[in-house]
Amino acid sequence: MSANGGEQEAAAAQTTKRSNSFSNQSDDSQTAAEFIRSQELLEADAREALPFSIDNCTRILGPLKQSVFACLTCNPAPATESDSWTPAGVCYSCSVQCHGEHTLVEIFQKRNFTCDCGTKRLPATSPCALQTNDETSTRGNVHSQEPDVNNKYNKNFRNRFCACDCDYDPFEQKGTMFQCLGLGTEETGGCGEDWYHPGCLVGMGPKWFEAMTPKKKKSSAQKQENGGGLAVISEANEDESSVKKEGEQKAEENGADEDEEEDEEPPMPPGFPEEEDFEGFLCYKCVESNPWIKQYAGTSGFLPAVHLEPAAAEAPAPSTGSKRKAEDDEEPDTKRAKTEEPAVPADTEACSAVAADAHKDAAAAAATPSGCKLPNLGPAPEGRFSLFFKDDFRDKFCRCGDCFPKLNAYPQLLEEEEVYEPPMSDDGGSGGGGSHNGGGSTAGSGSLLERGESALRNVDRVRAIEGVMAYNHLKERLKPFFQQFADSGKAIGAEDIKEYFAKLRGDEQAIKEAGEGATASGSGQDGDGRREQGGY
Repeated sequence: MSANGGEQEAAAAQTTKRSNSFSNQSDDSQTAAEFIRSQELLEADAREALPFSIDNCTRILGPLKQSVFACLTCNPAPATESDSWTPAGVCYSCSVQCHGEHTLVEIFQKRNFTCDCGTKRLPATSPCALQTNDETSTRGNVHSQEPDVNNKYNKNFRNRFCACDCDYDPFEQKGTMFQCLGLGTEETGGCGEDWYHPGCLVGMGPKWFEAMTPKKKKSSAQKQENGGGLAVISEANEDESSVKKEGEQKAEENGADEDEEEDEEPPMPPGFPEEEDFEGFLCYKCVESNPWIKQYAGTSGFLPAVHLEPAAAEAPAPSTGSKRKAEDDEEPDTKRAKTEEPAVPADTEACSAVAADAHKDAAAAAATPSGCKLPNLGPAPEGRFSLFFKDDFRDKFCRCGDCFPKLNAYPQLLEEEEVYEPPMSDDGGSGGGGSHNGGGSTAGSGSLLERGESALRNVDRVRAIEGVMAYNHLKERLKPFFQQFADSGKAIGAEDIKEYFAKLRGDEQAIKEAGEGATASGSGQDGDGRREQGGY
């Protein structure tokens, strides 16, 4: 009886050990269903981050206003600006398909830009994988083409932004930057659609807010008192609890304040308009290079000038050259109002003549052939300033014979520009819809399963049949291997798989190496000593 009891205990211990070994080694394992589900989630995240199709390069479409990326891996910026350098920009699709593992600078939208991927502006070792090679009539391996000579580049392509020439790091950058509408290029005195910190547009620098004294936030006790009444503390432990609670509150407040300071967006600097008050802006560089537009500051459709040097914009109050007596300041308001009323001129005929002359001049200005609005806008503000505009600003421009040529040089001032966006990537498609046609590209953004099905449909019939036969043969050979583990409840280890496939190949050396690896991995371990292969 004792012998049978010992055998049962040994069997139970072995079962427990095997069970523990299985559970410990299976923590990072995945079933086929779990693996497919995880892949679907990853692909869903990828579609959310990159919602557009990445099947086609935009180079064949010519110049567009589109999202542009600069590749610093293919075209590293020089250490000094005086060194020669050939900038280049690629479209959205090429940034993913051709430069996905490179260091990229997202420049966002640039107008009249043609993708440089596959041209001489990029090394031949980084060809375009999306364009069609004219020599081979196949897709990919396109390089050394002539670039578009009309492309314009600025310092953004070397990851320099704003007047402060900062290296933009999206993980370190705080606050919002705004893109200038752009009038001209850097060569003509403009900015080339540069991005600016609000602080730099008012002459305070990009980190002006760091010198601000942080506002004291209400303590949690005050918030609780204001919101839901006082906390109740028992009389017996009142003193002890109050001390403990005070310390806990201070620790919580310090931690909360640190988190809020990290997450809090810096405010707009003094003199900078609120975001909801304007649609866009022209930086002071573009305004200075086109001084004719200065007169529109503060008029209908435009906000008042935002000066780069606010102190210089404050004009001194005009002095009359006379002083009032001290007792004049003590006069009542009613009396002062009466004394400040303009005196009626004695010669009413002279006043009538002056008014008639002013009316005649206004009528003559309106009757001029040009009908220009500028004389009625008033003088332009002094100093360097940026011009912020509202959504209807284009309707407020003068289009007379003298002003229209100036506007016509910049079509973005006449009508809103059309921004190119790639077609949306279909859920479950190949991004470009090729797989829906019974074939097409497999380089799209569909799932791995769908891309595999698309590739299978593109294979010729004989090869497809051979592939299916080979798959069935392999399945029949693998079924007994998996069945033994399913019957015993053991976890399949990496060494088991290697050893079995080595036997299938008849590779005796591989069998020996697999056995030695299994022995080495099992030394010093409990259970059967096998290490399970981790999930994907």
